[in-house]
Amino acid sequence: MRLIVGLGNPGDKYDHTRHNAGFDALSILADKLGIKTAKLKGNALIMDGRINGEKVVLCKPQTYMNLSGAAVNDLMEYLKLTPDQLLIIYDDTDIPQGFLRIRRGGSAGTHNGMRSVIACVETEDFARIRIGIGENPPEYELADWVLSHYNTPEERQTAFDAYHKAADAAIEWVKNGVDSAMRKYSTKRPKAETPEEPGDDA
Repeated sequence: MRLIVGLGNPGDKYDHTRHNAGFDALSILADKLGIKTAKLKGNALIMDGRINGEKVVLCKPQTYMNLSGAAVNDLMEYLKLTPDQLLIIYDDTDIPQGFLRIRRGGSAGTHNGMRSVIACVETEDFARIRIGIGENPPEYELADWVLSHYNTPEERQTAFDAYHKAADAAIEWVKNGVDSAMRKYSTKRPKAETPEEPGDDA
């Protein structure tokens, strides 16, 4: 069994904000798996499905972002899962919008939801998919930026494409492990152009 968690805030006012990237990616994953129903279990909205015959539980914590770890830990204990069976999908302001970073572990950085998960699960050693939402521009405070909606159709399309890729990466993680998901779905930065040497045009 695997547990795939998308981080976000419950409630209509937070729907499709940058901070709810995890929720949106999880909804797309549920669609890809043909999951139509969800149920409330403790402090989490959960959905059951299968990938390659293996049971997967999709989870949207309903505790609000900063307390996400409580819902995740309760569900892991109920399902009797270990950290290697856990995948977290969440937004990251340190990554350009639309980029994905997939890792087998590591710190929470500045993300309060991930800080809560790590504190409650008591380890950093679990897989995660980080969806880039870009650094807040000067006119936004960080809290206002992550809770803002996408401003243009182009931004919304970039986000939608990233959520689809994150869902595909989660499926790959279940099928073939985190290393395969990293290779196939982590966004490669474009190579910098090599400066021309003096006299190249001579």
